[in-house]
This record gives sequence, C-alpha cells and structure tokens, in this order.
Amino acid sequence: MKQYDYIIVGSGLFGSVFAYKAHQAGKKCLVLEKRPHLGGNVYCECVEGINVHKYGAHIFHTSNRKVWDFVNLFVDFNRYTNSPIANYKGQLYNLPFNMNTFHQMWGVTTPEEAQEIINEQKTIALEAMRRNGVMEPRNLEEQAQLLIGKDIYDKLIKGYTEKQWGRKCEDLPAFIIKRLPVRFVFDNNYFNDIYQGIPIGGYNRLIEGLLAGIETKVNTDFFSERNYWSDIADKIVFTGKLDEYYDYCFGKLNYRTVRFEHEIMSVPNYQGNAVVNYTDIDVPYTRVIEHKHFEMFGADVYNCPKTVISREYSMEWSDGLEPYYPVNDTVNNSIAEKYKDLARHETHVIFGGRLAEYKYYDMAPIIERALNMFE
Repeated sequence: MKQYDYIIVGSGLFGSVFAYKAHQAGKKCLVLEKRPHLGGNVYCECVEGINVHKYGAHIFHTSNRKVWDFVNLFVDFNRYTNSPIANYKGQLYNLPFNMNTFHQMWGVTTPEEAQEIINEQKTIALEAMRRNGVMEPRNLEEQAQLLIGKDIYDKLIKGYTEKQWGRKCEDLPAFIIKRLPVRFVFDNNYFNDIYQGIPIGGYNRLIEGLLAGIETKVNTDFFSERNYWSDIADKIVFTGKLDEYYDYCFGKLNYRTVRFEHEIMSVPNYQGNAVVNYTDIDVPYTRVIEHKHFEMFGADVYNCPKTVISREYSMEWSDGLEPYYPVNDTVNNSIAEKYKDLARHETHVIFGGRLAEYKYYDMAPIIERALNMFE
C-alpha cells in the first residue's frame, strides 16, 4: 500500500481541481507547491486592502454552465466585465475592436461606414499578397491585415504583439490572431461568454475551497526528491514543465514570461480601468493593470484612498524565471510532441495544465479538463 493515492505537483487550477475531485472520491492526496503559497498563478496578495493579482490579471469567463456552477460552489463571483482600453501614443481606443474603436479611429458613426473602410484596406492587403504569389496568410502581419486592415493593425496590434512575443509580426504564425474579435456594434465587452466575473474576495478563496481538508506542502520542489515522492504515491499528477519532467532529453522548450513592476499610488483612481494596453512599441511595458477595478465599482473605488498598479513587461523565459506562455511555433511544437509521446506511455503519471501539456489554456478550459480527466 502506498502512502498516497495521488501526489499532485502544483497547486494551480488544474492541480487544485483534480485534488478536490480525488478527495471527494475518498482518495488520499498530497499537493506539493514549490512557491511559498498555494494557488499557482491565480494567487492574490492583499495590499492596501486591494487583492493584487500577483502573477498577472486573471478574468474568469465561460459559457460552460457546468464549470460556472462548479466554481460558484466555493465562492461567489462579481459582475466584472472585461473592457480593456488601448493607449497608442496617448490616444485611447476601446477594445475589442468595435464601433467605439472605429469611431475613435476614423470618426465613423455607422457600421456601414466602418465596414467600407475595413473592406478597402483588406482588399489592398489581399492584392499585395497576390502580387507576391501568396494565396494564404504566411504570418501574423498578413493575417491581421486581412482581418482588420492596416490602420488598426499599425496602431493597435503590431507594437503590442511584438512586445508580447519578442518577435516581429512577420515572424509569428498566422494562427495566433485568427480569433481576433471584430464587432460592428457598440459593445466593449471583450468576451462573448455567458458568464464572467472575479471571485468576491479574490482567487485565494477559490483555491482555499478546492483544497479544504487536503494535505498540502509549500516551499517544496518535487524535483529535489522526485524518487521519494514517486515511491510513496500510486500516481503523480504533474502540472509543471513537461520538458523538465523528462530532464530536457529532447532539448528545452521555449516559453514567454512576464516581469511585474508593482506600485502603490497615493490616489484612489489612477487610470479609471482595470486593464490598459500600451500598443506603441516605444513603451517598454505591454499593459498596466489597476487591480482595485476588478472588485471595486462606482463610489467604492474612492472609499479606498490608495491604489495598486502593475506594469507588465513581456520577456523571453530563461532558467530561474517563471514560464507563463508556451511558444507554440513549428520548432517548439515538434519538440513538445516528442515529450508528449513519452507522456502517453506513462502509467504512473498524469500530465495536465498549460505547462505539462505545452498548450495555452484559459482558466475555464483548464477546470473543465481537470474535471473530465479525473472522471
């Protein structure tokens, strides 16, 4: 008999949801977390009475009723609606691209006027491709201009994207931007999902509910004693880096990471919005998050005399930094597939989550995947 049915490596959403389901099924679980706190990247730190998203903004959204009902078992969600602003050289534009954006960009007031300008610019982009013998978009730049035209691409996409990925748009694959939302209505809601919000009191309450009654260890690196942990459990649920689990035998995968510059400001309201993207390439950070706007609305914003902002700087990952986003280009996907082939033959290990699957996931799909994988 092993000491544990499951040892779960990582206490982010995938690991915590899996641990909860296993615990509900009567399984004995131990959750290992290398950081000094539980929750992975959704961890919040209370600063000046404000829940600061320590590892970047997390906005929950889903159309899956099963997932929405599940998370609401542990914490109520507020009415927050993601409506980011783009700042280009001091000019402000609404996101996602909608009639407000088009009015700010060109002064148009009707969908017909906006559609006419965009269609003209899309035609110019398509003709340029055809002159070069190109039938399908070869990169993000060509794909973006076929979707939205040159004006919006130049001001609101190009600089932000190149900062985000650390690569020129012509060197990025076209699929990255195929989900670009474009609307010919006056609607600043970024997501189309039915359900959206932030946990009242922060994401820590969600993690605390998921892991209630389950043994956990923080400041514990699985790899420092991986043989020991593997020996005392029937199965390992691994949510860390897939390449690290296999000692980088096929080489290291690339990731993007983020450096956060947090600042407490002695004003109640710094930018009037939770998320402002800086799309000019000359501004070194990609966006500024003002955390109080995730949970404080209307006059409540001014009841708290200070505010906390976070500037985000997108960077290439290297050892010692936190990996955030897999770089799903052809080279990295080819290497990742070799690791995934090894993982498919594991009987003692379950791999799940953004890092362990080398795949970008939003929060709701991660929860859905953990629920389905356990079942």
